[in-house]
Amino acid sequence: MFEWFATTLRQYPEIALFLVLALGYYFGKFTFKGIGLGSVTATLLAGVLIGQLGITIQTPLKATVFLLFLFAVGYGVGPQFVRGVAKDGLPQAIFSVVQCLFCLAAPVVIAKLAGYDLGYAAGLYSGSQTISASMGLATDAINRIGMPPEQSKALLDSMPIAYAVTYMFGTVGSALVIALLGPVLLRINLPAACKEYEQQQGGGQAELGGANSAWHRWEVRAFEVQAGGPVAGLRAAEAEGMLPDARIFVLRVRHHNGAIEEATSDTVLNAGDVVAIAGARDVIVKVIGARTAAAGTGQVPTPKEVDDPELLSMPLEGVDVYVTTKDVDGKTLAELAKSPGARGVFLRKITRGAVATSIPILANTKIYRGDIVNIVGRTQDVAITVKLLGVPDRPTDVADVAFIGASITIGALVGALVFKVAGIPITLSTAGGALIAGLVAGWFRSVRPTFGRIPTSTVWFMNSVGLNMFIAVVGISAGPGFVNGLKTQGVGLFLWGAAASTVPLILGLFVAKYVFRFHDALTLGIVSGARTTTASLGLVCDLAKSQVPALGYTVTYAVGNTLLTIWGMVLVLILSK
Repeated sequence: MFEWFATTLRQYPEIALFLVLALGYYFGKFTFKGIGLGSVTATLLAGVLIGQLGITIQTPLKATVFLLFLFAVGYGVGPQFVRGVAKDGLPQAIFSVVQCLFCLAAPVVIAKLAGYDLGYAAGLYSGSQTISASMGLATDAINRIGMPPEQSKALLDSMPIAYAVTYMFGTVGSALVIALLGPVLLRINLPAACKEYEQQQGGGQAELGGANSAWHRWEVRAFEVQAGGPVAGLRAAEAEGMLPDARIFVLRVRHHNGAIEEATSDTVLNAGDVVAIAGARDVIVKVIGARTAAAGTGQVPTPKEVDDPELLSMPLEGVDVYVTTKDVDGKTLAELAKSPGARGVFLRKITRGAVATSIPILANTKIYRGDIVNIVGRTQDVAITVKLLGVPDRPTDVADVAFIGASITIGALVGALVFKVAGIPITLSTAGGALIAGLVAGWFRSVRPTFGRIPTSTVWFMNSVGLNMFIAVVGISAGPGFVNGLKTQGVGLFLWGAAASTVPLILGLFVAKYVFRFHDALTLGIVSGARTTTASLGLVCDLAKSQVPALGYTVTYAVGNTLLTIWGMVLVLILSK
């Protein structure tokens, strides 16, 4: 039975590939106290295991899925990458370059000290910096050196060995160094720093409530306008302006004759009218409490809350909006809240970047092209705000495949060009070209959203499955020599990998605080992004009890993810001289 199974996999390697993916994704999802292999490492180990059967997979498949993956990476980070290099995120982008140079220098020095060949050096770099994609560019670089096929194969087979041995500490160790050791080394009180930052940026509100919660932040309630009350005779805009520090709106009015009117900023509120007021629950409660207390002194008529189902029954809509409008790019939430087009609409969530980082909602939080914001309000108000911000990001399963294919083609063709500098051939390679094409395509989509749409689920598939199919082929191909290499290099390779992970991060932490002087609340998020370690960001935010560190993650992640991937090729070029 086993012999039949093995023979079948050798005859039909595509079956082996899907088996490796199944095993990798299944075992990669298991964690112990938040720590696990992850799908990439689990897929690699599954590939190595299945590869012991001596399965051969053709090279074009590996190259094809890798191009899909790199394009998806670039597409996801394109808007943040361009913004970081060209605009407000410039200091963070420059720091990310410095951090990436540390991440390259440490493995290069260690490879020379330990005497590792190009394959082990590239694998150590990829694993210690947890940048799996760099193995693809390193593979291209090794193949272009001009070595005999047998020698190139030996180097390529050693690469996944080093990657597998060093990746675990690269993931777990990085999170521990940044989130636990970082505050100690830099003497940062992270929760206090985040509270201070929130106060500086206009305060914040914890993200509570939701579909499964009895508490909801935004509410609509009905009140009767009292004769002699403070709002009697005022326009809706004037009444709303009585609370300049809160967003509260009059949405509908039932006049004393029973007629219901959709309120505008010019609607006059008369005594006896019943008004539907929308706003934050805490604001409405405090306003009612304050008015009632004042009424107890006999100075102000008591506000009267009424139950008016017909008045409160109005069409509401919550929608994700893809921010594309140039006029709102870089503006703060406080500035946007004053726009006429934002009247009656409330912001529930901001997500940014390829990993959909949740951005805290503060008065001075800036909105950028490429962000996705979730807003809620009356249908007509939401429609106006959507035009102000960009386009609705409504669920769809249709991707612009023509755009994907053309972009990868153009990028790969440009990357295939070879230029000689001082007799040395310089090229991006087709993989590097696909990455750059993704960056340009992602940025262009953020400013011209009429085409080039790739649903989030499709980007995930290209990103995750594309990478893991590449890793599966690498593992299957390297399987026969993996065990022996692990026996001979294991402990020493692990320790060298730990050093390659730790040293650049410690250097980066000190540079971020004392050279770039980033705010303490952002420093750890900035370092996490530059090193592209999402695990550390999650731990940092948990320890901070705030999402503020995420504000420093997106620009640095975009720059870091791009450079750390390209470094796989650069490392081979440096060490091959």
